[in-house]
Amino acid sequence: MVALSELEHDALVEIFNIGVGQAAAAMSGIVGEEVTMSVPSITFLSRSEAASLLEDAHRKNQHGSGGERICGVSQHYEGAFQTEALLMFPEDKSLEIVRLMVGESVPLAELSEMEQEAMSEIGNIILNSCVGTLANIFQQELHGSLPVYHVGSSDEILNATGNRGDTVVMMLHIDFILEKHQIHGYVAFILDITALHDLKEQIDSYLRRTTGIEGGQL
Repeated sequence: MVALSELEHDALVEIFNIGVGQAAAAMSGIVGEEVTMSVPSITFLSRSEAASLLEDAHRKNQHGSGGERICGVSQHYEGAFQTEALLMFPEDKSLEIVRLMVGESVPLAELSEMEQEAMSEIGNIILNSCVGTLANIFQQELHGSLPVYHVGSSDEILNATGNRGDTVVMMLHIDFILEKHQIHGYVAFILDITALHDLKEQIDSYLRRTTGIEGGQL
């Protein structure tokens, strides 16, 4: 696996925090209250490790025995590097977000029907904000597909995008904080080894332009 230096990793966290900050501003307008979002950590994992992390986080937050369903929204991106991007929330939390979007007066049955469309819109906002920020900062182009909605276990969600070869999952932990709610979710970027090399090169190029320092140096 390609390892990032501490400097490269910190630069990536900083870039994604800019991206989710833009997403939070857009979400604030939709839900009618202030939204703050941050990326406190980024980890690089195998697909099975990523699925286990999601299950563990789920179990901790639900105080249950695991196995809860996850809602995911995926988009495929091509350009400076190729990746499948996924936004994931526990199913009950996604309904909570949809409720905030449409208001308290909508019955639960109708809320469930609206969930797919609403979550696809949220996924589109958050994923495009993250990827758009990467593209702008790297001075490259990244083009995305339409969002696709998924519901299932963490394994099913991570495997729904295909591309099961030699891949790495770049997992961003997202804190999604509203005035009366705190929701933890994840954004995953599934990268093959070539894409991971390309990402590292783009980070190094950005660091050279902004600091004159090579990414591998501390």
